[in-house]
Order: sequence, then structure tokens, then C-alpha cells
Amino acid sequence: MTHFLKSRWVDYIILGLSVFLIFCLVFESYIELPRFVSWLGRWHPLVLHFPIVLLLLAIFLGLTGREVPRLLLFTAVLSALITAISGFFLGKESLVKGDLLLWHQWLGAGVALVAAIWYALSKIREEKMILSKTLQGVLLVLIGFTGHYGGMVTHGEDFLALPIEKKQKELPENPLIYGDVVTRILDEKCVSCHNPNKQKGELLLTDLANILKGGENGNTVIPENLEESELIKRLHLPIEDEEHMPPEGKTPLTDVEIEILERWIALGASDTVRLSGLKEPEPLIGLVRSLREPDPSGKWANFPKIADSTLQNLSSDYLSINRVASNTDALSVDVYLAPEYDSKPITNLKRVAKNIVELDLSGLPIGSLEIDMVSLCTNLEWLELDKTPVGDEDIEKLIPLEHLRLLKIYETSINDKSLLALKKLKNLKRLYLWGTGISDSALKEFNKERPNMLIDNGIDPETEAFFVANDTIVDNKEE
Repeated sequence: MTHFLKSRWVDYIILGLSVFLIFCLVFESYIELPRFVSWLGRWHPLVLHFPIVLLLLAIFLGLTGREVPRLLLFTAVLSALITAISGFFLGKESLVKGDLLLWHQWLGAGVALVAAIWYALSKIREEKMILSKTLQGVLLVLIGFTGHYGGMVTHGEDFLALPIEKKQKELPENPLIYGDVVTRILDEKCVSCHNPNKQKGELLLTDLANILKGGENGNTVIPENLEESELIKRLHLPIEDEEHMPPEGKTPLTDVEIEILERWIALGASDTVRLSGLKEPEPLIGLVRSLREPDPSGKWANFPKIADSTLQNLSSDYLSINRVASNTDALSVDVYLAPEYDSKPITNLKRVAKNIVELDLSGLPIGSLEIDMVSLCTNLEWLELDKTPVGDEDIEKLIPLEHLRLLKIYETSINDKSLLALKKLKNLKRLYLWGTGISDSALKEFNKERPNMLIDNGIDPETEAFFVANDTIVDNKEE
């Protein structure tokens, strides 16, 4: 072995691999790798630990003034060059390289080439001490940064970030299904393995074009076709299956998240549809609503306990009561118009008033008794009173509903006076009130005071502008 290390062929091996690595980096855009060579790149994660350990050991010996064995230095430099070249081969599988991958690749190449220079200068006795220690210090820094970027490529950009509790971004009141909901799910559970820095299976999940393009295993998402969408297939595989997404050890998607992806695909996998564009009884509406609270059961934990038998006794053919989520006592109530209307089924809901978070009374001939019951639902978040005979006095009775987020009161007889009561509903985020007696001027002032509230008065601003413009053209022609 000593004789081999003194041979010129050893130096030629190091020189040849160094020149080949430089060639690969300089002419990367022109290189197309054969399949077998690409396969060799997949050994990169296996071999990368050898040069790190060997180089650190050699650097430790050098910086402490001890002699670095020639065999150790040769093995460390050789393994560093092989690792950098195999990393280059692996990187060529990525269709698009992200910044993290580029930094990792160039820093890794820097480690190998600086180590090769150290090896070459180790024979120059008169300069050995100064240059060697300088190169050893540079190598130590390069190894640290290369490992840092490698960890972020493998485990995500936040892998080495300080363990600070993240604040989950709140969904907009009228979110884009893809842009605000689907991407959030993919970013949290899937993108760490399918991004420009780490394209597992040649699949990118960072934008819709690449999602629809798919990866090496076929079409990831086929609009309106759940059965053939590879994403859905993988999500439903047993968790111990090698093809399950995400892989074992990663945080799996919740049932709600999977259902959201399924409904998004079933509806055409569009990137333009908003929540307001979905019509009842589309299940996606309720699924998206459930995401507004990271842990809905937490805010409902102190609700009074309700037995299933109680819900059955209060329900009828024209009044349905459902638990908003399993194992919770938060209730959703829908009342339908019976052939002979009776207020008692609604007023009887006083027994469970504090548990009702969603209530639909739309289209019913309700009166003061029913509104009095509604005012007792102090945890109510969603209320529909559209197409009912409610008036300004009835709206005033809603002021105690401090948790109310959505209110539908369109096609009712309310007037400007109701806006005074609505101003006091501080958590109200969405308001539907076309077909009422509220004046445009009063509504405009109300909108100034509550700019973050989504007010739907039945007129789309773009459509209104279109008709105004056309009316102007018609008037000009008549003149």
C-alpha cells in the first residue's frame, strides 16, 4: 500500500477526478447522462458520510500539529471527489434546480476541490505548514455549510431553524380553493419531498402546471377523475406500503385534508374557483370552513354535553340536527318549510341553544318567538335568515351573538337602521343583504367602517361597471 501511494497513478487519479468534476460543473447544461450513470448518482446519500468523517479526522490531526497519514488524506480526498461527482449525477435528475440544491452542489464541489489542492500541496515541504492549515480551515467552513444546505434539501428549509412555534396563516374569508387551501395542504405535507431542491419521483408539487404534468409514475392529478389520479391513490394506500404518500415517518394528511383534495380534483382541479363560487350542498364548503380553526374541538370543549337521544327527540322531518364534527357537542341545525308551519320545533331548540354554531332558517315565516330563541344561541357562528319576514327590530336582537361570522339576510325588509346593530357584531366577516331596504349611501358608509368585511349586495363591481359603461354609450348614441 505504501508503494501504491508513492506511485504517480495515485496523483493521476486525484487529478483526473478533479478535472472531470470541474468539466461537469462548467458544461452541466450540455450534459445528458445515460441511465446507468444517472443510477450511480442515487448512491450519493450513501457515500457522502465517508468523506465528511475522514476529512474532519484529517483536519483535526493537521490543526493540532500532528502528521496526517498519507493513506488517510488520499482516501478522504478520493471519497470527497466521488461524492461530489455522484451528487452531480443525482442533481441532473431534477428538471428544475432550486437555490438550495445549487448551493449544496457547488459547496460540495468546493469541498472536494479544496481537498484535492490540499493533497497536491502536501508534497511541498517548504509551504506545507502555512498553506495546509489555511486549506484545513477553509475546508472546515465549507463542510459546515455544505452539510447545512444538504440538510435543508433533504428535510426542508426549516429543518435547522430554531424551534419557534409557527403561527398558522389564517384563511381569507373568501379563499381561492387552490391558492389558499390546496397549496397550504401540499406545502405542509408534500412539498418537502417534491420541490425544485428535491424532486422525489421527478414530481414537483409547487405549482399547478407541474402538479398536472405529473412525475415518473404517471398523472399525479387528473381533473374530474379521482380513480386515475395518482396522488389520491397514494394517499389511500396502507401507511406501511412503500408507495404511500407521504412516506412513513412523515406527518400524514388528515381525513379532512384528503377529502379537500378529492373534492378539488372532482370539481376540475381549478386554480380560479373561490369558496363563494361553490353552491350548497357541495361538501367542499363545509370542509374548508373546518380549516378556519386549527382545532375546532378545542373551542367547543366547554359546550354542554348533549346526548344523541336529545338530538333525536328535537329532530323531525323538517328539522335536522347534526354534530358539526364527530365527538363534539357543537351542532348544525337546518329547518325546512313544512306544509303547515309551526314555530314550536324551533322554539324547542332553547334546550340546546348554547350548542348551536350553525343555523339555517331561510325561507321560513318566522316571528319574534323564533328570533328570541336565536338570540339565546350565544355561540352561533353561521346564521341564515334570508327570505324571512325579519325587520330592523329583529336584527337588534342579534347583538348578543358575539361569535357570529356569517349572516345571510338578503331579500328581507330590513332598512338602514339594521346597520347600527350589525356594526356591533365585531366578529362578523361575511354579510349577504341584497334585496333589502338598505340604501347605497348607508351601505357605503358602513363598508368604510368595516373595510375587512365581505359584503355581498348582489352586484359584482366589474359587472356593474360594464353596464354603467354600456348605458353611457347608449345615452350618447341617443343624443
